[in-house]
Amino acid sequence: MSGTSEGLGAPAGTASGAPPAPVTERHMTAMDPTVTGPQAVDPTVTDPPVTDPQVVDPTVTDPQAVDATVTDPPVTDPVPRGPGAGPPPPADGGPTSCELRDYRAAFNAATLPMGVVDGRGHVVRANEALGGLLGAAAAVLAGRQASELLDLASDDRTWHAYREVLLGRRSRFRCTRRLKHPDGRSLWAEITVVPVTGASAAEPARVLLTVADVSDRRELQERLRHLQMHDPVTRLPNRTLFFERLASALETPPYQDDSLPPRQHARIGLCYLDLDGFKAINDTLGHRTGDRLLAAVAARLTDCAENDASRHSGGSRLVARLGGDEFAILVEDSAGTEELAELARSVLAALQQPFDLAGQRLSVSASIGVVERAAAGTSPTGLMQAADTTLYWAKADGKARWTLFDPERNAHRMTRQSLSSTLRPAVERGEFTLEYQPLVGMADGVLRGVEALVRWNHPQFGVLPPNRFVQIAEEDGSIVQLGRWVLRTACRQARRWQLDHPDEPPLFISVNVAVRQVWDSDLVADVDRILAETGLAPGLLQLELTESAVMGSGGRPLRALQALSDMGVRIAIDDFGTGYSNLAYLSRLPVSVLKLDGAFVKGFRYEDGTHPSPADETIVEAMVQLAHRLGLTVTAECVETAGQAERLRRIGCDTGQGWLYSRAVAPEQIAGLIGSRPLEG
Repeated sequence: MSGTSEGLGAPAGTASGAPPAPVTERHMTAMDPTVTGPQAVDPTVTDPPVTDPQVVDPTVTDPQAVDATVTDPPVTDPVPRGPGAGPPPPADGGPTSCELRDYRAAFNAATLPMGVVDGRGHVVRANEALGGLLGAAAAVLAGRQASELLDLASDDRTWHAYREVLLGRRSRFRCTRRLKHPDGRSLWAEITVVPVTGASAAEPARVLLTVADVSDRRELQERLRHLQMHDPVTRLPNRTLFFERLASALETPPYQDDSLPPRQHARIGLCYLDLDGFKAINDTLGHRTGDRLLAAVAARLTDCAENDASRHSGGSRLVARLGGDEFAILVEDSAGTEELAELARSVLAALQQPFDLAGQRLSVSASIGVVERAAAGTSPTGLMQAADTTLYWAKADGKARWTLFDPERNAHRMTRQSLSSTLRPAVERGEFTLEYQPLVGMADGVLRGVEALVRWNHPQFGVLPPNRFVQIAEEDGSIVQLGRWVLRTACRQARRWQLDHPDEPPLFISVNVAVRQVWDSDLVADVDRILAETGLAPGLLQLELTESAVMGSGGRPLRALQALSDMGVRIAIDDFGTGYSNLAYLSRLPVSVLKLDGAFVKGFRYEDGTHPSPADETIVEAMVQLAHRLGLTVTAECVETAGQAERLRRIGCDTGQGWLYSRAVAPEQIAGLIGSRPLEG
C-alpha cells in the first residue's frame, strides 16, 4: 500500500530518527474519526469479543463496530505526561491510540479507493472513495464479495491469483479491469491486492485492496498503440498489426470438425499485391504525389474488401499496408479458392481505373499473389512465404495479373533452392562426375574428340543433368569452382587416353565454359596451369561458349579469348544460329569452331514420315559455307539418324555429335571406341 502509507511523519512519542510503526490491520480498524468521547482516547477501553470474527453485519453503520476483534493495549506506564510529550508508547511496541486514530482517519479520507478484505473474500471495511467508485455507501459494501464488486472472477487466471493472495501464498497481485461507473460511463481500474500484517499471530489474515482509475492512461496507451499499429500515409493497419491479426487467426481458428461440411472447416486466404511501376511515379512526380496515390489505392482496396464481405458471409477482412507499395488483404474463414480469385479480379479491375490526384491523372496496375488454404497446419511464416513466391510469379509472368499459388510449381522452386544451397559443398564432397559424348568426323565416321558433360550424383534427387544446376551455379557464382574442377578432370582424362593409346591419333577434349568464368576468374591462368599439370597439349583443348555470351564480348572477355587462342586453345561457339547471330563478330573474335544448334538439324529428318524443312537445309548450307570461307570448322549437334548424317555430310559439315553415334558415356567406354571402326550407324 505504497500510496497510502508512504509520506506519513513519525508518530508522537517516537524518536525522530526511528522508523514509523508498521501499518497493521489493527491500525486500519482503529482509524475511525467518527468515534468521540473517552473511548477514542482511552487505550484501556476494549471492544466486546465476537464469537465469529469473519461474519460481518452489513447493517452496522459504525465503522468501529465492524471488527470487534481488535483490542487496544493496556496502559502500563502511569507516569503523567508533560506538556507536548504525547502519550507514551505501549510496552509491547505497538501503536498508540493517537496513531490508530490518525491511521483510520487517513484510510477514510484517502482519495485512493481502498478496502480491507478477509480471508474469505468479504469486504471488512471500505473507505468513502471506494464507495463513490462503486456507487454505494462505504458501510453498505461491508460483507460483500470483493470479487463480485470488482469483477475478479471473470477469468480463471485472475481468480486463481487473487485467491492465492487471500490464502497467504502470494505476496502481491495486480490486474486491470473495466468497471461500470455509477454515472454510466466505463472506466479502466488497476486493482492491487496485498496482505495486511496483523497485530498478532492469532489475528485472522486480511488483505488490503486498492483501486486506481487508469482510464486516462489506458486511453493514451490505446492512442499510442493505434499510431504504432497503423500506417500514417494510408491510415491502414501496418505490418505489425497485420502479422498480429494473422497469428491470432491461425492460433484460434473457427471450429474444425470433420463431421461438418467442408465449408465450415477453418480456412484462410490472402491476397498479397504490389503496385507495378510505382517507383517511377515516386521518382518523377515526387513523394507527395506518391503518398496521395497510396492513400487512394488504400481506399479502393478497402472498398473491394467490404464489397467482398457483403457478398460472402464468414470471417472478417483486413486490408493492410505492409510497406512501400505492398498491400495485403487477409480473409479469415474464407469460402475457398474461388472467393479469393473473385476478390483478386475485383482488385485488379478497381486499380485499373485512372486516379485523379490534384489535377493529375495517373494509372497504375498491380501484381497479386493469391494463397488460400486450410488454417490447420499453416503458420504465418509459411503463408507469407507462399504469398511472396506467388507474387513473384505474377510479376515474372508479365505483371498486371493475379496468380494462384501452385504447390507443384513451388516444389520445383524449393528443389531449385535446395540445389543452390548444397551446390558449393557438393563440389568439395566430390558429388560430380563427368561423362563424355563422342565428336565424330562426318566424312569417315572416325572418333575425333569428345565433349565433357558434367553430372551431379545428388544424394536426394539422384543423377542430375547439367540443365538442372548449371544455371543455378552461374547465378550464385559457384560455376567458377565447378568449372575449374570440370576443366582439370577433363584434361587429365584426355591425357590418360593419349598415354593409354600412343599409336592412335589423340582425341581433343571439348569443355563448356560459362561467361561468368571469364569475368569472375582468371580463366587464362587456370587453363595454363591445368595444361601444365596434366601435360595435355593446348591444341587438344577446345573451350565452348554460348553464342549469346561470345557475341557480347568486349574488354576483358575478349582479351581472355584472344590470349587462349594465342596459346593454341580452340574456341568454339555453341548453339550457333539461335542467339544474336551477329556475323560481324565472327571477323574479330578468335573463334575456331561453330557448333550448329540442333534445332536446324532436326529439320533434316526423313525417317519419321515428316517432310524435311527446305529452309533449315538452306540456312545450314549457307552457314557451313560461310564458316569454311572464314577458316572455321563446323560441328552439327543432335544428329540422330543416318539420313541427317548423310545430308550434313553432303553439305560439308566437318564433325557431328548426337545419339546416332553415342550418348554421353563413362570414360571407360570412350577408351573402347578409340581406334575402332567408324561410329556411324
